[in-house]
Amino acid sequence: MNTMHLQPNIFSHKKYRTILAAAVLIIQGCGGGSGAKNKSNEPIDTFTPVVTQTGIIAFNENSKTNQPVELFLYYPDDSLNNISWQQTAGNAVVFLANNSKGIAFTPSFAGDYSFQVSFNRNGQSETLSHSFTVSNENSQIAARLGHAVLEGNKVSLRVSLEDDLLQNSITWQQLSGPNVTFNEATDGQYAVFFTAPAVSADSLVTFSVSATNGTSQQQDTVAILVENAASISSNENIAYDTRLAKVHPFNANSPYADVLVDCVYSNAIDFRTSCRLNDLPLIAQDTTNPTVEDIMNRVVVSHDWMGQRFKEFLQNFDPQDDFKNLLRATTAIVISYDVRPSYYWVVTGAIHLDPNNFWLTPDERDTINEAPDYRASFGDSLNFAMPWRYVKNNDYASYYYPGNSRVTRSANDGLYNLASLMYHELAHANDFFSQSTWQNLNRNDRILDAADKIIQSTGIPSDLLSQSYPLNGAEMYGLAKVRYQGETATSLEKSYSPSDVSHFFSPEHAPQFYNYTSKREDYAMLFDGFMMKARYNVDRDIAVTNQPQSESEEHRVNWGQRGRIGDENIKPRVDYVTRRILPEFTSAASIINNLSAPIAMEPGKTWNENLAISPIINQLNTGVINDISAKNIKQNKINLNGQMFYEKAIPIRQ
Repeated sequence: MNTMHLQPNIFSHKKYRTILAAAVLIIQGCGGGSGAKNKSNEPIDTFTPVVTQTGIIAFNENSKTNQPVELFLYYPDDSLNNISWQQTAGNAVVFLANNSKGIAFTPSFAGDYSFQVSFNRNGQSETLSHSFTVSNENSQIAARLGHAVLEGNKVSLRVSLEDDLLQNSITWQQLSGPNVTFNEATDGQYAVFFTAPAVSADSLVTFSVSATNGTSQQQDTVAILVENAASISSNENIAYDTRLAKVHPFNANSPYADVLVDCVYSNAIDFRTSCRLNDLPLIAQDTTNPTVEDIMNRVVVSHDWMGQRFKEFLQNFDPQDDFKNLLRATTAIVISYDVRPSYYWVVTGAIHLDPNNFWLTPDERDTINEAPDYRASFGDSLNFAMPWRYVKNNDYASYYYPGNSRVTRSANDGLYNLASLMYHELAHANDFFSQSTWQNLNRNDRILDAADKIIQSTGIPSDLLSQSYPLNGAEMYGLAKVRYQGETATSLEKSYSPSDVSHFFSPEHAPQFYNYTSKREDYAMLFDGFMMKARYNVDRDIAVTNQPQSESEEHRVNWGQRGRIGDENIKPRVDYVTRRILPEFTSAASIINNLSAPIAMEPGKTWNENLAISPIINQLNTGVINDISAKNIKQNKINLNGQMFYEKAIPIRQ
């Protein structure tokens, strides 16, 4: 039955006003019609509701092994809190939203199962239980993942099929509940996306998905509990004007537990009354030598497993204390299923991380919204592409895991993706609040005002970088607006060939195309690329290629380089940035000085044919990448729109 992945508030900019400053953050939404079929021609609202009673509502009749099961605590007219689900009998199953109104899990074994939920209803403590039996028949189809979601949240569902079932036969139908409009055609699609409808009371919405092998049809159902929520104000001063997921402090005993959510991830945040540093200071204002526990006191999550994985990352993969030191410039860390793409926001001082960087098990991955990056089609009208990748030992440094691959990975497998993300987002935080500013911050200032005062008095490092080591290339700035910000290309920009763009970019002093998005991104890209090289010996490739017009057409290199940060004109810019973001890295200057010159790609060959271009070919570092390569899911996606792992910081002024 299920795959809950709530599509995040997809955004790169969104309007907000403050007394002293303004920044832009655009919320992008998915459009398109529905390709789903209704059960009949009647409006959905006329269907008989799935349930007419209250209590535990189960969607598990005739349950089979490997078929997801959903249980919902359903009291639409009552106030519920302090919810806690427990399994009381049967082979152990995994559910990762035990404090939610809905849980879902996939039994792997036949047998009897029992569950119990305790909760407060209208202030009174109650406990309910539910039992069911799973047959030994193995399900050939599984829809994941049933869950509870606030009205207006983004939702994604995915179906898994046995090998003999045909993808082109997949058919999704809504069976009951408030009408849902899918974002795009659903027939033949493994994953579907929609926005949870507005409801006046908690409402159950059910779907079926079927597929055939040509002779017989298999079907599964999945349910979503849409929770009624307070309306989002239409006031232009509201920071988040699309629905955010329910989140909570990872550490319930954090000294900031009472303010964390309200200060950094709430639909009630108002630019005029946003939190002050006295309410939620930078970590550096509490301690300049934070422990992992100090940092975890600032973590906000939608699911506890996300916080646990983040904690393990800090414990196991920060031997030089890079990340603990860089996190001092933040107020909080938000990891929620609806964060996609990742970003830093100076309004709250928090970094927001896509949990896709943290999952280890298929069950954890099931709780993440898998909506694609909203920028995927930006720049399609251009006549060139500029793919990039991280490489190590003449091979891809990271892995791509297709949505239908229910694999378990180790923390090592996602290390490079997560490290690059952290270096990038924390570069933004340390741009606005560099170490030299910490002692002079006024705790009575709102976080945004504090940043604006720094800009007005001394400027922030990314501004100063653009003055001391400016990027030129007006053409590249214009093309970046098309590729990364969705602006309409001019006829001249559409006419540029790969050769033209190679001529524009190759003599420039930026390591990546994305540097031209803004001064903030230029600053952060210089830092994360260098840190990946310095700490992990991971290089970044960049090329100018054709723009393939079909899936069968390959990216063919016109110009390209590996390790462009070793360019003599780029090294001074890398040094400028690194000294200011992480002064504790005292050997950085020497490493920068000794960076090798970039390695040229061979024009005319494909992007993949230019993978093995380093002079020394070593074996894959098995201490970092495990034997998952045998499953042939190596990262070979073409990264074009922005950074797969990086997102725009929100500058006060450009």
